[in-house]
Amino acid sequence: MAKAILTISSRNYGAWALRGWLMARFAGLEFTEKVIPPDDPAMKAEMLLLAPSMLVPALKHNGIEVWDTLAIGEYLHEVKPRAGLLPADAKARAHCRAVCGEMHSGFASLRSALPMNLKARFPRFKVWSRAQADIDRVLAIWRDCLAKYRGPYLFGKQPGIADAMYAPVVTRLLTYDVPIDKDAAAYCKRIMELPAMKEWVAAAKAEPDAIDELDAEF
Repeated sequence: MAKAILTISSRNYGAWALRGWLMARFAGLEFTEKVIPPDDPAMKAEMLLLAPSMLVPALKHNGIEVWDTLAIGEYLHEVKPRAGLLPADAKARAHCRAVCGEMHSGFASLRSALPMNLKARFPRFKVWSRAQADIDRVLAIWRDCLAKYRGPYLFGKQPGIADAMYAPVVTRLLTYDVPIDKDAAAYCKRIMELPAMKEWVAAAKAEPDAIDELDAEF
């Protein structure tokens, strides 16, 4: 059986690439990576939120091509059901899909004002009100999930699709020095301590490329 191929973009800036990559790691899928340089015009537009659709990450597996991060997550759940990417309980599974969908389609102000940038740090960064409203909503989702499913991850004892979807937000909160409560900070620490996250961050810091537009403070 041919090994899967996962197409990703810059590790430093590529929030959607990180989500899909984490899902594949959490699923235990063996894959090779195809990296599209961040200076590629299509990838640059996508990371600057100017692309009409998100085509990275993309997964090729057993003759099947899947793009869009949520579609990749659902596909991985089908082919690796024992990995527990989605909760076993139907009610929890519906809840998980809802919070993932909210991340997928919302939080535009957070995305634009605090772009993912793993190499940078902006102490005492001033967060404008609309972005703060998005951050408050994310923190409310985390509090609700951690209380209902008793952690340490959003839907229980192991990281899954929801944790992958919100992982780039974790990095943003750290990059921009956003004040958060102790429970949210503890969750962020757990995500950043995952072996997969450590691997991704190390590779991001080793990237030589930069995109000036994404290094700017908004």
